[in-house]
Amino acid sequence: MFDLTGNTALITGASGGIGAAIARALHQQGATVVLHGTRVERLAALADELGTNAHVVTANLSSREEAAGLAEQAAEAAGAPMSILVNNAGIMRQAGIEGTSIDDWSHDLAVNLTAPFLMVRSALAHLRATRGCIVNIGSIEGLGANAGHAAYCATKAGLHGLTRAIAIDHGKDGIRCNAVAPGWIDTQLNEEFIESMEDAAAFRRDIGKIHPAGRTGSPPEIAALVAFLASEEAAFITGEIYRIDGGRMAKLSLPG
Repeated sequence: MFDLTGNTALITGASGGIGAAIARALHQQGATVVLHGTRVERLAALADELGTNAHVVTANLSSREEAAGLAEQAAEAAGAPMSILVNNAGIMRQAGIEGTSIDDWSHDLAVNLTAPFLMVRSALAHLRATRGCIVNIGSIEGLGANAGHAAYCATKAGLHGLTRAIAIDHGKDGIRCNAVAPGWIDTQLNEEFIESMEDAAAFRRDIGKIHPAGRTGSPPEIAALVAFLASEEAAFITGEIYRIDGGRMAKLSLPG
């Protein structure tokens, strides 16, 4: 697909469906990958699956100190400066404004927005040296909103804004920054959400119908776009937010 040989990529949240798929895609194209996550057993299994040039690091992204130190930790693990940073880790809380405590709000902000900011800031020296790139994983909920996702929508919208700011501020350094905004993707997290519904079977049957594509998306489809944005083929692309949602946000709904 794309040749990423010689690159070192840090992927946060690599123990989950989208993050693991991104790690596989970048590794398949020749990159050395550094896998971050909180589920260490899953990370170890993924590293074993990938074989050579796959390393595991851990950090609590709600901690400013640990988030700020992760880029250097990743470079040390790989033995090479970072050239690709994928800010994929994130959390989604089922709560509206009234149901979100200030502690919940602060925690979600820390993981979804402050951690990417700190990681980018700490990785700039590496990215300048390698003329590298950043891919932030946002969401269509940073462009629109679903009910009961106050903190998630706000933090993903912020991440999209941060993406554009990084592209403008650091284009002169040879650093590119883009974001991918997925729609409904078939992950374990979303499957658990479906199972929490009163009529899970009906929800699972109908979710594909809201997409003009007639189905939901898969993690490898997100990973393929990330691999492209990390490649030399995307060298003139920066500051963009790419929706990958089966046409969901292009569709205007009418009653009946």
